[in-house]
Order: sequence, then C-alpha cells, then structure tokens
Amino acid sequence: MESTITNSKKILFLSNTANFSKFNLPYMRWFHEQGWRVDYCSAGEELVKDCDNQYTISITRSPFSLKNVKALRQLKKLLVENRYDILHCHTPMGGVLGRLAAKNLRYEHKIKIIYTAHGFHFYKGAPILNWLFYYPVEKHLAKYTDVLVTINEEDYECALKKRFLAEKIFQINGVGVNIADFKPLESKHKIRQEYGYTDDDFIMIYTAEFITRKNHKFLIESLPSLKKNIPNLKIILPGKGERFASMVNLAKKLYVDDIINFCGYRKDIHNLCGLSDLYVATSKQEGLPIGVVEAIATGLPAVVSDIRGQNDIIQTDINGSLYQPGNKIDFINKVMDLYKDRKKCLNIAENNVKTAEKYSIKYAVKKMAGIYTSLFPSN
Repeated sequence: MESTITNSKKILFLSNTANFSKFNLPYMRWFHEQGWRVDYCSAGEELVKDCDNQYTISITRSPFSLKNVKALRQLKKLLVENRYDILHCHTPMGGVLGRLAAKNLRYEHKIKIIYTAHGFHFYKGAPILNWLFYYPVEKHLAKYTDVLVTINEEDYECALKKRFLAEKIFQINGVGVNIADFKPLESKHKIRQEYGYTDDDFIMIYTAEFITRKNHKFLIESLPSLKKNIPNLKIILPGKGERFASMVNLAKKLYVDDIINFCGYRKDIHNLCGLSDLYVATSKQEGLPIGVVEAIATGLPAVVSDIRGQNDIIQTDINGSLYQPGNKIDFINKVMDLYKDRKKCLNIAENNVKTAEKYSIKYAVKKMAGIYTSLFPSN
C-alpha cells in the first residue's frame, strides 16, 4: 500500500515477520506525531497498521537460506530508492540483512542504523556453536550500527565487555507492556465462576508459544508430583505452536491431562492471569519475556527459570522465585513454598504491581524517544 505523504524525514522499520510490528506500533505512532513518514518492511504475512507504506521482502529466519541473498538485494534497492533517515532493525535476520544492506549508505546517504536485540543467541549457558557462529557475526555487524539497543542486563553487559563497536549502546526494559490492560481483578471469585473454576482451585498459568525453547516439557513432567501434593491443582496453557500436539500427548501419557487446559490462542490473557494463583515460566532462553511482565502486573507471584531476561524481572522472595534451570526438584519446591505461604503471596502481589510499572509501554516509548532524538540533536 502506497502513501501520498511526503514528510521531510523517513524511517523504515524492518523485521523478518510482520507479526513483530505489534511491538513497534507505539514507536511508529510516536514518529507520526513528530511528522515523519513511517514505513514497514517484513515478510508480509499480515497487514501492518499505522504505517504509510508496507513493503514485502521474504526474509527467512535461517541464516543459511539462499532466499536471504535475494532479500538482501531487494532491501538494498528499497533503501537506495527511499533514502531513509533511520533504519530500525528487529529480529536476528532483520538485524543482519538490514545492517549489511545499509552499511555503505551510512556515509553516502547519512542513514542512521538502529538494531534492537531481543535477546542475543549467545548468552550464559548457550551452546558453544552459538558462540562460534552468532557472536562473531554480531560483533562484526556492530561496526555498522549507530545504536545497539538491548532489552536485558546480561546482553547490555556483554556488548560493553566484548567491546562491540556500535556508536552507542543502550538498555531498555523490554519492548513495553500496556500495564493498564493487566491490572489486578476486583473480584477473582466472579471471574473464576465465569470460567468454570472454583475458589478452592489452585491455578497455575504459563502463557507461551509451544516451541522448544519455552520448555513446556519440563513443566508437564513436573506435574505428576505437584498433582499429588496440591489438591484441586489446575494448569492453564494458552498458546499455539509446533510442539502443541506433542505436549498434549505427553500430558495424556503422564495422566495429567485432566488438570490442564490447553486453550490455544487467546485474547483474554488479562482475565486468565487475573483468575490464577501463580505464574510459571520454564523457558530455556529469553530476551525479556512479555508474559512474565503481564502476569506480575496483575499481581501474580511467579516461579521462573533463572535465566537472562527473567532474572531481570524476578527476585526470589521479593516478587516470586527463581529456580535452577533443568532442576525439577528445585522448581517443585519453589512452587510448593508459594502454595503453602499465602501471606508471602499477598506481599509479593503488592511488590509485583509496582515492579511492572518500569516495564510499561509508557516508559519504553519515553526511553526510545530519547534515543531517536539523540540521533538528530539539532532538530
């Protein structure tokens, strides 16, 4: 879709999936308020709102796909023809191809390149192959980056300690969550009745796509023990994904399918969190998880794996518990501790609502607006 708008300054947001545009909408609206032309480029699976022009280039996730060679040529042409003032890259391959396509234009057209890293593939505990491949690629591309934005403390410290040569390196607290949509419910009793749960149920929820790194397998394999020790235990698992069917089968095999609600894609996550007692996140890898922020905004205590991004948000005994990744006994003990100590849960609820505020979309937009403005200090 083409636009007749001819603003003096132009920005292109780039990602390998159009679905990622939902995280960029607040920033796209901010640019419109400043009078900029805002374009979006992705694989084009869906219509992107709040942009002036949407371009489709088939960027694939695999760094070894030959399709990305064609995508690189198309992206270079798009950048040259439109002479953007800012290119803001998201997603790993969006970041790779965007910076390769624009590296010479930094000098020829004075384009500013921003890359938001939503979690480096190299991190503490990552497979050695990740460090051998992704780390040197990112360190090299940092040379062609005006602003590198990280969304958790570990990635920020890594970029500084490894001396990534981006012009500027910033950390923001995730992509921002609309906290207003995730306030504690006034009546948990009423919403439980509406959804078919009772006040006696102890409800755990994990909002995550069914993919390997979200590690639903670990959670489901922990449930037989928890089921024995927690009467009326119920589990809510919203989401879809490639591992969905196999996790349903695993639950049946372990005889815990009767306590799990595999409820698919949902638009009422705020209600599902609000009626629950505990949020759990068993992920192996994260940038900074939106699901955890949404849950604590409703006042839920959380038991999460002690990994990058999650340990930015959760502190044991302050707003939940961290468990040692892969350690089922530790996970089960942390869940049981909060199940037995309701007073601690109430204290945590108050702390969590306050903690969530610093991950709000309002905070994120304010921080990014400052970063954007710093690129053109005279305007």
